Order: sequence, then C-alpha cells, then structure tokens
Amino acid sequence: MKYSFKNLEEYKNYFSSLIEKERNAEKEFHLNEIKRLSPQERQKKGRAVLGLKMKYIGEFLDFKIYRFNRNNMPEHQIKVGDIVLVSKGDPLKFAVEATVSMVGKNFIEVYSKDPIFRSKLYRLDLFANDITFKRMLKALDEMENGKWKMKNGVDILLGKKNPEVIEVIINSENLNESQNEALRKCINSEVFLIHGPPGTGKTTTLAEVIKKHIGKKILVTADSNVAVDNIMEKLVDFNIIRIGHPAKIESKLMKFSLDVKIRRDKRYKDVEKIIKKIDDLKYLQDKRCKKPTPGRRRGMSDEEILSLAKEGKGKRGVKAEWIKEMAEWLKIQKNINKLYEEKNRKIENIMNDILDNADAVFSTNSGAGGEFLENREFDVVFIDEAAQAMEPSTLIPLIKGKQAVFAGDHKQLPPTILSNEKKLMVSLFERFTALYDNIYHTLGIQYRMNEKINNFPSCEFYECKVKTYEKIKNITIKDLDIKENEIYGGYTPVVFIDTIGKFLEKTKSGSFSKYNPLEAEYVKNLVDKLIENGAKEEHIGVITPYKDHEEYIKKILKSAVEVKSVDGFQGREKEIIIVSLVRANENEEIGFLNDIRRLNVAITRPKRKLIVIGDANTLKINKTYEDLIEYIKKEGLYKTI
Repeated sequence: MKYSFKNLEEYKNYFSSLIEKERNAEKEFHLNEIKRLSPQERQKKGRAVLGLKMKYIGEFLDFKIYRFNRNNMPEHQIKVGDIVLVSKGDPLKFAVEATVSMVGKNFIEVYSKDPIFRSKLYRLDLFANDITFKRMLKALDEMENGKWKMKNGVDILLGKKNPEVIEVIINSENLNESQNEALRKCINSEVFLIHGPPGTGKTTTLAEVIKKHIGKKILVTADSNVAVDNIMEKLVDFNIIRIGHPAKIESKLMKFSLDVKIRRDKRYKDVEKIIKKIDDLKYLQDKRCKKPTPGRRRGMSDEEILSLAKEGKGKRGVKAEWIKEMAEWLKIQKNINKLYEEKNRKIENIMNDILDNADAVFSTNSGAGGEFLENREFDVVFIDEAAQAMEPSTLIPLIKGKQAVFAGDHKQLPPTILSNEKKLMVSLFERFTALYDNIYHTLGIQYRMNEKINNFPSCEFYECKVKTYEKIKNITIKDLDIKENEIYGGYTPVVFIDTIGKFLEKTKSGSFSKYNPLEAEYVKNLVDKLIENGAKEEHIGVITPYKDHEEYIKKILKSAVEVKSVDGFQGREKEIIIVSLVRANENEEIGFLNDIRRLNVAITRPKRKLIVIGDANTLKINKTYEDLIEYIKKEGLYKTI
C-alpha cells in the first residue's frame, strides 16, 4: 500500500487502477455465484429476477431501450446505473449486458447497444453495481480538475503537508473529557479524525460535533445506509434531510427523506396537477393514436410523418390514415414532453429550497455523488464509519467540503474488498493515522462492557488506553437474574471453552466456507441452558466467522437467538455473546481468523459475559489468540469440554 504520493496524477492513476480491478472482481463474484446457486436461490438473495416479460421501448442515441416487468416483483438489489445480464434463464450460456436506466414497482428498464433476443420469459442478473465505481472515478477526475475547495486538501491527501490542528475552548455537558477533547480539536481544524474503540461513544461524540456546527452547510455520510441512519437518529431534533432511495431508509426516519419532504411541500399540488395532465394525454395517445414504432415508420422521420399528415398522404406502403394517427401521437407527445419539463423544473425548485434550508444533509458516500448534490458545496463534511470505506468511496463526499471530520476505528473491520488486490483494504482513515499522528484523538472511556471483557482488547489493540466507566466495571449476568450454571461458567465475565481436538471442522462440497457440527451442537446446549436459567433470547448473540457455520447453528437452534457473522455484529452489542471460532484441524490452519480485527469486533460485543469456544491447539498458531487464551486463564475461566 502506498501512503504518500508525488502528485495528483500519480494518486489518480494508482486508485483508478485499483477501482478497475475491484469492478472486475465484482463481475467475477457474480459469475461465480450464478454458477454456484440455483436461479431461485439467487433471486432469494435479491441478485436476480426471474419470470420477466419484455417490451421494446425504442431507441435513444445508439442505445436500444427495453422494459422488463412482472406482477409481484420480488425484492431485489438492482438499482439505476447497475450492469445486468439479460438471459432466457441461463446467463452462462448466453446473455446480453445492459445498464439499468429506471426501476419501478413492477418493472426494470434497461438500455443496451446490442439488441436483446426474443423469448417468452427473461431473467435479469445483477452483474456490477457500476454507479458507485463511476462516482469514485468521477471524484478522482474532479479532484484533478481543482474542484475541491479545502485549502490544503490536496497536499494533505498526498501526504505532503502535516495538517494544522486548531484547538478551541469549547465543551459539551453531554460528553466526557476524552470526548470533549475530540470536540475541541474538530471545530476549526481542516481535517480531524475521531478514533472510537468499541463502546467509547464515537457516534455520540460525532453527533455533538455536528450540533456545534449547525448554522454552516453540513454534509454527513457513511458507507452504508445503516450507519447513516444510526447517526441521523441522534439529530432528529434538527431540520435534517436524507438523500437516498426510500426503501433503504429506516421507516421511523422516512419523514426526513428528500422524496417525502418534496411531496409534503404545499407547492407539490401544482406538480400533481401536471402529472394528471400527463396521464390524461397518455390515455388519449393510447386510445386515439398509433405509436410510430420502427415497424410503422418504415424509416420515416418525425418531420416526414407530420408533413405527410398535413397533406393527407401515405408513403412506403403506410396508409394516410395511419400517418395521420402517428402524427397525432407525435403532437400529443410534444405536449407531454413540455409538461415533463415543467414538472421537473417545479420539483427541482422545491428540492433546492429544501436543501438550501437544511441544517444538515445525510447520504451514503456513494449517494453524495448523485444528481441531487451535483455542484453543491459544504462547509463541513462528516464521514462516520470511515475506516470501513474504501478510500475512493470516501473521496466522493470529501471533495464537496472545505473542512472534514472522520469518525471510525481502523482496528475493527476494514473495507470489504472482492479483488485479490488488497491495497483498497487500507481506508483513508487508516492512511491518515499512519501519516499524521497529530490529527486523530482516541476516545478513552468505554461504556459497554465489564472491565474483565474490556481489558484484553484495550491492551492488545489500543495500547491499554481504553478504560472502563466506573459504574459498569463489575456488571455481570447476575444483575439480570440469570442463575449460575457450570456449563457456561457461572457469573465469570470471560470464559474460554477448549474443544481439545474433539470437534473437527468440515467443508461442504463446492463451498469455500467452514462449519463445525459438534461445536454448533455445543453452542446450542449453551444457549438452551442460558435460557433455561433465566436469560431472555434478546440477551444472547452468537457470532461466528463462517457463513456455513452460521447457517448450521440457525438450523439447529430452537430459539430466536440472533446468530450472525462478525460483519453482522459490527456496531452492535448484547448482554451475552458466544463466539464460535470453528477452526479445528491437524494442520493448525486458521485461514482468515488471522485477521485479528475480526476477533476484536467479536469479543467487544458483549456487555456482561463473553464465551469463546474453539480448539486452543489450532488457534495458538496465531499469537493474539494464544494471548487471549492465556488472559482468560488468568482473569476468567478456562475449561475443556
């Protein structure tokens, strides 16, 4: 990974190449999934839609436009700008690549340079989320073209200039001293990073910093919709606007959606009147006119059709009556187009007023590069969960601001990367912490977990800087009226259960994942015993690094206890967490368990009790796991099955 660059050209070339590799890897991922899964399984994942009918819409420039529809359209991940594969049912045999231009309740519209073959029914497969890649590349172009308004932004980005940190005298009564220190350094510094280890109130701190900037033009982003909604929830008392598809926004926050705000504006009644006029004209078109399709036109232009209709003539075997009906269709279409322009102009005026008067605008990183925020500049850009975003993704909102505040933790999960080129796994947040030791502050008090749970990750990952809030140091499951039982180590906060080579991992045919059926059964017994002794289902979470193991546990569990991957629990917490590590083999191989950031996430989710299950002999190949087991032997309970 490169941490500094000579100039913008080198920077742009470096990341353009990485983006292209990631784009190709995404296509490869989808092709492999198409090979591996049945059509129904892929549709269930939202990455394919089956049983579609097709209608040819027409041509635009060199592209042919098609609409695919079906009643009861299933939920899917296909969005405007995505590349899809159009096939009769097996995209591996033959498919046409197309780009999505419109998505409705019961239809998906696409355009393609290649004609699409005839079939009774069609299948669409998501092939690449191309819009995000295009926005990353566009951000690189805009930066090179001098559109970034941050005074020293380019030099800071290239690693050439140590950013100046300006500390002001300010405090918030809602923050502790460590959080207030971050606040004081964020207010006037061009770039600042809030480093938030687990449970330290990173998002709470960021929300307070945002509040202190109200009155300026503010943009708040994160890489995922969930993270955007999390920070939004802390600022609902302000006039905030959420950019993004309503389906991706949490229902209780829907009232802040730009779409909803536009429709609730009193001026929208005029828009509805125009929509009614358009619908009436379209009805008239369908009833009284013939649409000038390529087959009916026989090569005639709009002007020729209108001229022939005036003269009452036919041409090229097309009757005068048909010419007249096509001319009528064109005249009505001209009026419809004018009404569309008027409608769009009115909506744009409403939208601009709403955005101009907002206290803060919220979107995903990619969403910040959409048409709604085109050519908009902000005084401050806030990027939450910044350590989980690829650097080019972070650039999309970053170049819109004169000042930037990042919040994240590079010691937890990195950006998700599909390509073998792992350089994109280093986020801009992490790169800045490596380049500049003065522009970040680590929050130092955690409010989540028992001290015995906190102490190991604090010293292993955060130089022992993260201390436990006094009032929660000794919280245990006893406080929840759960009875003691030897199987889960009673009230001891940290427990390691060693499977001593008796529970061996397995691999399903055709799968790259792992599962451990006997370990899964042991997890089930632990969960059952905890519930039997007074724990509620919502108190317990089961974390495992492997998808096949997760699915196996879900299948055998009778309760509604949450079972998820490490990624599924990032930013979450439970009273009790059981971590099932799966790997147990004679070769002492632990695969991607070697990424200790995943371990950090897993063991910092519980508040009162952490139970880790695994084969100590296999795990000890990695020093961090060996240290964890030794720590639990000393400070908690180590037991064998």
